[in-house]
Amino acid sequence: MASKEFTRDEVAKHNKEGDLWIIVDAKVFNLSRFADMHPGGANVLFADGIAGKDATTAFFGLHRHEVLLRPQYARLQIGTLAGEKERIKAPVPGQLSKVPYAEPAWLSSGFHSPYYSDNHRAFQKAVRTFFEETVKPEAIRCEDNGKKMSQELVDKMAELNFWAMRLGPGKHLKGRTLLGGVLKPEEFDYFHELIINTELARFSCRGFVDGLMNGMVISLPPVLNYGTPELQSRIVPEVLSGKKWIALAITEAFAGSDTSGLQTTAIRDGDYWIVTGTKKWITNGTYADYFTTGCKTDTGFTVILIERGEGVSTKPIKTAYSATAGTAYVTFDKVRVPVGNTLGPVGKGMNVILTNFNHERWMVTGCALGAQRTIVEECLKWANQRIVFGKPLTAQPVIRAKLANMIARVEACQNWVEMVTYQMNNMTYAQMSSNLAGPIGLMKQFVSRAGRETAEDATQIFGGRGLTVTGMGKLVENYHRTSGFDAILAGAEDVLGDLGVRQAIKKMPADARL
Repeated sequence: MASKEFTRDEVAKHNKEGDLWIIVDAKVFNLSRFADMHPGGANVLFADGIAGKDATTAFFGLHRHEVLLRPQYARLQIGTLAGEKERIKAPVPGQLSKVPYAEPAWLSSGFHSPYYSDNHRAFQKAVRTFFEETVKPEAIRCEDNGKKMSQELVDKMAELNFWAMRLGPGKHLKGRTLLGGVLKPEEFDYFHELIINTELARFSCRGFVDGLMNGMVISLPPVLNYGTPELQSRIVPEVLSGKKWIALAITEAFAGSDTSGLQTTAIRDGDYWIVTGTKKWITNGTYADYFTTGCKTDTGFTVILIERGEGVSTKPIKTAYSATAGTAYVTFDKVRVPVGNTLGPVGKGMNVILTNFNHERWMVTGCALGAQRTIVEECLKWANQRIVFGKPLTAQPVIRAKLANMIARVEACQNWVEMVTYQMNNMTYAQMSSNLAGPIGLMKQFVSRAGRETAEDATQIFGGRGLTVTGMGKLVENYHRTSGFDAILAGAEDVLGDLGVRQAIKKMPADARL
């Protein structure tokens, strides 16, 4: 039936109650029986310019294109307009956006980059295709219902070695087939990992992004780098296969960014530690089987891997974003932990954690960058299609000024992130620890602040829709509500800004004078 063609004059005859047709993007829809079920009421459909006429402009002023693709609405289509073709196609998984600034310059036609190769471009396409086809539907469901992602998705991502790739390049990739063979383990670099982080954030499902084993990204490296061979051989395979979950348990109600103020204690008892204390705001803690835990010992701060068992309990913490992140309050009640689970030297735990922070903060920044660019695209689309006072929003100078600021911010963020990523590719682990802690701290502060400014501008551009969980502004609403997480997680932005300046001051030459 949908293959039948109609003229505009034929459609125009169906313009009354019980006999209502409309045109949306060269497609003809019969809404005769649907009118009374229309969420906005039947009267809206009989407004001037709707019944029996082309309602394309009116439709896209109220609805996202995805509404037309839903089965319950797609079946209302009875044909197409003779001699006309639809202009707004259903998105193809993996395709690049043609909206200016919707993609980073290295993916934009006619632009060049010194950082990315054809290998990176092939990898990006494969990652986006998989994410849009397989991950995005579940991301949306989990963001809404607050549940942990399914084991089926965990297994699919493990099969393609996404969990291993999320840890960056290194020995843990050796012998693995990455993304079905798109690239070899020895080819994988930090730009590949940056692609994963930015692509993850395109869904605007901030809670789900953290629920997608972000706890593993920040808690397994200490095991890889400081765990005993026995511990590594047992823990790493089951975590990277998705069979077990792991979380970083550092932050406490007593001490957030001040890791030296932790109060969780570990007291030596023969071949065991007796661990007592609490941890708060622990990402993935609700689901975790293991906790990479910061503790106070007689000789100082020590990191210990604690397995969920007797004496370990978790409670979900309700935050501004979805419970799918598994944010938890963790209690250790005289938990007996083998001394062999110590990560690194006793009393030297600060070194273990500090070397881990650079990668964690860089990862959070990459995700924040990807989310921010998605919002820029949303605002450009909306401002171009939203009609006010007979003209698109882009006719308003104040709107163009907001868009200009948003574009400038995201491009500045992109360039800073890529510069730091390039350094990571060309430095040893020790050099990264020494040289990049300050720059990464300053970069994260800049990107998170830019993101929150963009969230405010986007909400003003979308108006009431930017405050609504569903509909046209749903991505903006989620971003406005959750972008502040990027300013807190992995270190509060003010603390990180101060860290960057203090490190710069330490490196000031003794003879520097005006």
